Amino acid sequence: MVKKFLDDAYSHGAGEAAEKFYDAWAETYDEELAENGYVTPRRCARALAAAMPERNLPVLDLGCGTGLSGVALRAEGFSIIDGWDPSSEMLRRAEGRDAYRVLRQIEPDLPLSAASGAYAAVVAAGVLSPGLAPPEAIGQVLGFLPKGGHFCFSLNDVALADGAHDAAVKAQLDRGDAELVSREHGEHIRARALGADVIVLRKP
Repeated sequence: MVKKFLDDAYSHGAGEAAEKFYDAWAETYDEELAENGYVTPRRCARALAAAMPERNLPVLDLGCGTGLSGVALRAEGFSIIDGWDPSSEMLRRAEGRDAYRVLRQIEPDLPLSAASGAYAAVVAAGVLSPGLAPPEAIGQVLGFLPKGGHFCFSLNDVALADGAHDAAVKAQLDRGDAELVSREHGEHIRARALGADVIVLRKP
């Protein structure tokens, strides 16, 4: 019997525990999420495309996993995409897709950083959630985006109920470190009746 992982996707722990969980899930990740109607990568790609007409600027797919977001971004016409993820097995699967310029394994417990202006936009689909990327990641990403850069991400119903990530978004907006371009609630995982807000911020 093939192990199902989705039921444990919000209770696996953070840091190294999360990395091991996704390493174990990598082989069946695409199939299980397809069976359950996971639509957030496509929603995020479309939201970024609506906010950012330029398609030939570099985009970072943060928490790229097996590459579902990279494929969705390609479908919207984005042509220069890098992927970062803590899971080596997820990255190995992503390598099999013709979606990325560079793939990089990152340490789950270290702050996110990149050369200033290296990316015109960052996408984090299904990444900012309890047990995965912490609320602090929002400020870290905005820190290395250039002026006018976009950060598109989802907050699923679990994250919205927790409230910590949403509070971090509000803090960035209140300080003037980000401008809200769009925010829309919609489907996340259809079979679980789980929704998500897809949010696009612009760095002023």
